[in-house]
Amino acid sequence: MNTNEFLEIACAIVPERTAIVFEGGRITYAELKDRVSRLANALGALGVGAGDRVAMIEVNRPEHIEAYFATAALDAVFVPLNYRSRGDELAYMIGESGPRVVLVGARYVDLLRSVAGELESVEAYVAVEGLPARRSGRYERWHAYEELMAAAPDAERAPRADGGDLTMIMFTTGTTGAPKGAMLSHDSFSSYMLSSVTPADPEVDERVILSVPLYHIAGAQAVLAAVYGGRTIVVQRQFESGEWLELVERERVTRTMMVPTMLKRVMEHPDFASRDLSSLELITYGAAPMPLEVIRRAVAELPGTRFINAFGQTETAATITMLPPEDHVLDGPPAEVEKRLRRLSSIGKPLDDVEVRIADEDGNLVAAGVEGEIVARGARLMKGYWHNPAATAGALHDGWLHTGDLGYTDEDGYIFLTGRARDFIKRGGEMISPLEVEQVLTSHPAIDDAAVIGVADADWGERVRAIVVLKGGGSAGEDEIIRFARERLASFKKPESVVFVPELPRNALGKILKTELRERYGTRPDGVV
Repeated sequence: MNTNEFLEIACAIVPERTAIVFEGGRITYAELKDRVSRLANALGALGVGAGDRVAMIEVNRPEHIEAYFATAALDAVFVPLNYRSRGDELAYMIGESGPRVVLVGARYVDLLRSVAGELESVEAYVAVEGLPARRSGRYERWHAYEELMAAAPDAERAPRADGGDLTMIMFTTGTTGAPKGAMLSHDSFSSYMLSSVTPADPEVDERVILSVPLYHIAGAQAVLAAVYGGRTIVVQRQFESGEWLELVERERVTRTMMVPTMLKRVMEHPDFASRDLSSLELITYGAAPMPLEVIRRAVAELPGTRFINAFGQTETAATITMLPPEDHVLDGPPAEVEKRLRRLSSIGKPLDDVEVRIADEDGNLVAAGVEGEIVARGARLMKGYWHNPAATAGALHDGWLHTGDLGYTDEDGYIFLTGRARDFIKRGGEMISPLEVEQVLTSHPAIDDAAVIGVADADWGERVRAIVVLKGGGSAGEDEIIRFARERLASFKKPESVVFVPELPRNALGKILKTELRERYGTRPDGVV
């Protein structure tokens, strides 16, 4: 199924429903379809055709949604760029993907100009807001988004791409080495929609707030699911907890996708208790491990809200396992509550349209309780990495995607993560999961956040080091934290040193940047830079 059909279906069923709410403005599905058609014709006039790439760097805005569907209408390939990228990173991603046109948000114009000389493929730049001031003789390559739209006809395009054709190149976060461009097909998205999302229905009026960035797979999936479902999308440029609370209350938002740090910040905001969040029916969370105390608090303090833990990655294009709402209900007989509390630390079970298993180094299925790598197979997987056959060969084997995540299944088939393979600490003959140690540390009443890394050691190979953020007003020393961990873990897993920091480095989706921590704290025995 071509993703362009998502918009066609929604527009046919709920044309007058508000599709997008953004900073006081509203766009209906009929208006969105018209703007997409005009933008597609404008991009076509700039030379974009089937298979060409169209890149975009901008925070969340309606234009981002319009640009994806306009690109799909031309059978071209959309390339969302991380707006937190430095100049060299941006030049690398644009150079690798080779877009013909780049759409640029106002705050990124100077950044693009600083690397424009390296971008041989780019024939035109489109400024999303206004038109930048003249600075060189190449000014004619810049166009104003709304001017292009106004001048373009509204004739609809008829895309010919089928489900297996490429529709998006999404770069991985690049926390280890250069970013890799995951090639995602129309089927990568439509497979999930057809199996897990109810299509647009005039009797069902759902409103979703979009706070995760659209250069990330969680943001892309959230938008495409919303359009397929005919939902109203309340767009937030970038997540800010106070504004999020205000928007949910004012727009009567019914569902959202959040990462753990977002949920934590919302509940810690001084307005949390006073805001009316009664409309919020469903919170889907994922993209980073959820601390047990955070989700337990959310379940208790948002009793009318259901929760889903969704697990996936860029290479899977969408969720592949899910812990459903019923496993977040913490009442009933004590034995059942205890079982569900344990399951809150899991990523649930595979969805119906994808195969997920735990495999050993040879790709063989392992028994319940045995740790191995999480591998997946199905239509939604990426086609490979753009212009990177070596990386593709390393990730895809006989149709199975090797995720790099380690885990195990329990006797009921629930999957529990134990960490990333590259993050595991090798102490003597023992393998230590940083995630397991981090979960123990964050249960300490004085610890707000924690990360665990290995420190090079001549005798043991590596020793365990904890990087800890204390809660405001909290107090705990190194000895106390080590003792706390030793009482709850096997002795060899406990941290042997603790470094206190004001905050941990994270990417936009809340994942701790372990590479940065290892570079800073993983070599010196005393943890001092």
